[in-house]
Amino acid sequence: MTIHQRTLGTTASLDVSALGLGCMGMSEFYGTADEAGGIETIHRALDLGVTFLDTADMYGPFTNERLVGRAIAGRRGEVQLATKFGNERRPDGTRLRINGHPDYVRAACDASLERLGVDHIDLYYQHRVDKTVPIEDTVGAMAELVAAGKVRHLGLSEASAATIRRAHTVHPITALQTEYSLFTRDIEDEILPTLRELGIGLVPYSPLGRGLLTGTVPASGFTAGDSRGSAYFPRSSGENLQTNLTLVERVRALADDRGCTPGQLALAWVVAQGDDVVPIPGTKRVRYLEQNVAALEVHFGPDDVAALDAAVPRGAVAGARYGDMSSIDA
Repeated sequence: MTIHQRTLGTTASLDVSALGLGCMGMSEFYGTADEAGGIETIHRALDLGVTFLDTADMYGPFTNERLVGRAIAGRRGEVQLATKFGNERRPDGTRLRINGHPDYVRAACDASLERLGVDHIDLYYQHRVDKTVPIEDTVGAMAELVAAGKVRHLGLSEASAATIRRAHTVHPITALQTEYSLFTRDIEDEILPTLRELGIGLVPYSPLGRGLLTGTVPASGFTAGDSRGSAYFPRSSGENLQTNLTLVERVRALADDRGCTPGQLALAWVVAQGDDVVPIPGTKRVRYLEQNVAALEVHFGPDDVAALDAAVPRGAVAGARYGDMSSIDA
């Protein structure tokens, strides 16, 4: 199949593949890190036309950018490369703070460029909003990176509608990255209309509900060492998990009728939310990447949207996205 492109942003637009690849799990959080598998998956993604790659300095920490850099060596021209700053960590993994100070923005960018082995970043996000620093100051420093040629486009992650508006007055924001899936739809109230008013693209992370919507998670939950089974992710443990797996079974029934997997149907739902939406499902396995790409071939019409809305009503999912939501801008 040929993967078509979509355009993020209107004032400062960036053409990317209609489906991206989240690289985080190749290095940390979702079970054992797998550098070899990650590089193989990135190579296969590029071969298939999935050229929009997403990483961040804090993944690993720092090791995921190096992995991505090694994987794209010699193929930089094919890639729309996105990375993020703002979740400050030490090399040993200790979390320090959310940092949006201008000096840190500049230093973080230079460090990411070195680790990635590139001379520019296509889309540079503030990973989390630093509530102690005016967003105008942070985005002002990010705009300096654009002027210097180190960054081509700017993005925000998990920012509120009010923050997005303020940031956009300083420099055009090309995309907002935030969680969006059948299980997470609160952005439809205020954030998504704001993005469309301002001409900003949406890059949903966790479009498969952190793996729950794939239909492959057993009732016993995630394996040891996978952070999704911890209290940090309330939706995938205890009674919440059982409630949410019941919802997944409803998705499975609809997927069976369509001859696809629950994950492919759930991903097709996200893709169908608009031409300005580019989800970035993450995986470190070629076979799951190929399954996700096949979701682009699932025809999705109004009746399908209505059926999924009925099967998984807004608010039906049990548990908050994170055990601690204090880092989310509101």
